[in-house]
Amino acid sequence: MSAITPLHSLSPSRPAPRVPLDRDGRFEKVARWVVRRVYGKVLDPLEASFHHRPALASMLVLEATASFWKKLPPTLRALAVMAPAREIGCSWCMDFGYWEYHHRGVDPRKLRDIGAWRTSSAYSPLERAVLEYAVAATATPSAVTDEMVAALRADLSDGQMVELAALVSLENYRSRTNAGLGLTSQGFADDCGVPSSTEHRPPGAP
Repeated sequence: MSAITPLHSLSPSRPAPRVPLDRDGRFEKVARWVVRRVYGKVLDPLEASFHHRPALASMLVLEATASFWKKLPPTLRALAVMAPAREIGCSWCMDFGYWEYHHRGVDPRKLRDIGAWRTSSAYSPLERAVLEYAVAATATPSAVTDEMVAALRADLSDGQMVELAALVSLENYRSRTNAGLGLTSQGFADDCGVPSSTEHRPPGAP
């Protein structure tokens, strides 16, 4: 049975992941076929997770159930996940997030300006409050204050507040896993004209 050539070996500009992305079995082939039909390419986090099927199963169940979280509008959902991805420095998550929310109709400028959310005129007061909360909740230790939550509660219901906290937490899980495994952008943003390469922030950058 021949091994699959890792995509990273064909692209010298991309750093190598910290686990090989070349498991080659019947399950992996079927999963790749399904994912390629949906996204146009095989997702590197899936490739990495093939090494630990129980972890993969847990991730898939979590993502499947999270897809039913619909209390927040798409733009607020996008901001709740893109801000933590940038704070953590997960270029894969930023790249895929651009693609996902672009196709969900989120204003491209709101996606591009995540790195300048404090000064950009692209955001409404509520959107800026969501970004502030997401960044604070991603900090270690958490920097969320009662004042931040009070500002959000003026516009969000109890259920929406819970969903916001859960989305930020979920993106922390994704971004820290992917960044920890050395997974980098796969060019999803390029497919929708969003210049992701200039928007990714390494960890610790202002």
